[in-house]
Amino acid sequence: MRIPLAKYGVRELIVFGVPCVIGAGVAIALFPWVAPLPIFFLSFLFNFFRDPERRTPQGAELVVAPADGTVSHIVPVFEDNYLKCDTTKISIFMSVLNVHVNRVPVHGRVEFIKHTKGKFLDARDDECFSSNENNVMGLSLIGSQVKIAVKQIAGKIAKRIVCACKVGDVFEQGQRFGMIKFGSRVEVFVPHLVRFEVMVKVGEKVTAGKTILGRIL
Repeated sequence: MRIPLAKYGVRELIVFGVPCVIGAGVAIALFPWVAPLPIFFLSFLFNFFRDPERRTPQGAELVVAPADGTVSHIVPVFEDNYLKCDTTKISIFMSVLNVHVNRVPVHGRVEFIKHTKGKFLDARDDECFSSNENNVMGLSLIGSQVKIAVKQIAGKIAKRIVCACKVGDVFEQGQRFGMIKFGSRVEVFVPHLVRFEVMVKVGEKVTAGKTILGRIL
């Protein structure tokens, strides 16, 4: 049976989790009033690195959410890394309470990966789109000429982006491909040349691998 914790967080779970367990044991035995503190941090770790199973709606025309969180922006922008054209950008803000494992929004082949170092502004800051450390993944939909991009953006607390894939990899819709550790933002870009119906609105809560962001017509 699979333990519902992210494989991308094994290092943190060991480095921080083991001292918390030891601290909790010592505190319970000697200083019971201190015990809630290591137990709280241990609970936070397990909550942050949780990775529940998801049943993803399948369909070549569907674009599903790559991250848990709240839709913060639905705007037209020029995507200059992979698509190099005008696009519709859907941004999802992830708080520290959200599941942080990221999932591929379409059934596609990875054609492009670019990691850019930068600042660590608050993920809700509009400037973070262009200034923060980020990773862009370009996907070509299987059986179609349509291409989309997914951008992982580090936040004020997040210091590490995990993109566990390489050019040439083929992903199923909703398959895990990485995570951003400790609060962040993930964006999806769909070219204006593609007929695309957005099916979410700003302020809406979405779930990675489950919520349909839009439909390619």
